[in-house]
Amino acid sequence: MVKASLLIAFILAGLYLLVGLFLFLFQSRLIYFPRREMGMTPADAEMPFEDLTIPTVDGIRLNAWFVPADNSLTTLLYFHGNAGNISNRIETIRQFRGMGFNTLIVDYRGYGRSDGEPGEEGTYRDAEAAWDYLVNVRGMSPHSIVILGRSLGGAVATYLATKTMPRALVLESTFTSIPDRGAELYPYFPARILARIKYNSLDRMPSVRCPVLVVHSTEDEIVPFSHGQKLFEAALEPKEFLRISGGHNDGNFSFRDVYENGIKAFLSRH
Repeated sequence: MVKASLLIAFILAGLYLLVGLFLFLFQSRLIYFPRREMGMTPADAEMPFEDLTIPTVDGIRLNAWFVPADNSLTTLLYFHGNAGNISNRIETIRQFRGMGFNTLIVDYRGYGRSDGEPGEEGTYRDAEAAWDYLVNVRGMSPHSIVILGRSLGGAVATYLATKTMPRALVLESTFTSIPDRGAELYPYFPARILARIKYNSLDRMPSVRCPVLVVHSTEDEIVPFSHGQKLFEAALEPKEFLRISGGHNDGNFSFRDVYENGIKAFLSRH
């Protein structure tokens, strides 16, 4: 009986170590879900657009779309979440255009038609390349650019906002950090120690010097509402919090009026 108990204990310990090793070595597969196949383009949704190739400092070529709005003086530099690619964001682009904003949406390396493979440092370089394109290639004033990131894109957007001075930063459905979320999802593992990918937006928030709007749904089933609250608390003034409803991926549509009016009102004040 004792030997059987010991054997079971060794098997369970071995399984625990194997799962922990998997979480450490292959965590990128738990974070990035890129899709290479492209679907619709803005033209399919009757929106004018420019299909762009933006180079990064490390030689990666990124695919991006610039979608103009009529007579707009404000451009959203939009960073999407961890799954799919820019062709899965047609309705979001349509929404931004309907709000009167130009949109530059870029696929991270490894997504869609962009070169390379995704990684934390790589996504930061991708963000810097997109900013450089707007400011130095298109000649836009930083004050005309609003950086907006959703979910994982919020972490990328926060990083970029610490390196630049845009008109504003909008964080939507964004987590505080990968270690924080990992500890919630895997409470029986030392997730904070195992996490090699950080995306620590919470620590970066005090370094953001532009106005900040945090948008989060109380019903978000992927990133708890408390993450948005903590990011807001860490941000410097001026800052605002926009509470919406709906799921992680559809709050901007199911709570459309509050979402759209909230963002436009925030930008009109800043």
